[in-house]
Amino acid sequence: MATLIRILRGAGACALAGAALAASAQETTQAGTDATVNPTVARQQAQEIARGDPARWYRNDPEQQTLRKELGAALQEARNACRKAPAAERKSCMDEARATWQREMAQLGKPMPRQ
Repeated sequence: MATLIRILRGAGACALAGAALAASAQETTQAGTDATVNPTVARQQAQEIARGDPARWYRNDPEQQTLRKELGAALQEARNACRKAPAAERKSCMDEARATWQREMAQLGKPMPRQ
């Protein structure tokens, strides 16, 4: 789960950087606040949070198929966020998303460090 959060944070950073650069000086809404979230998405997120962690996060998965799938989904989200970034930043954003995914995939099968 910590792995997924790190990937999503990387995707969010790319998306926030793109949103901040694209924002006009006339906008009064700050990029990255809840005010910029689509109301439909906000409702769906609230429902997901209320349900708690998905059961799949706690199933015995010796081949870590669930984690691999989650990492793939996080990579796709990061790529989608990068596509929305300004053209000058897209390549570096995509490279960062890919590097994060590769680093996390390399960690599969290794014991997770204790926090």
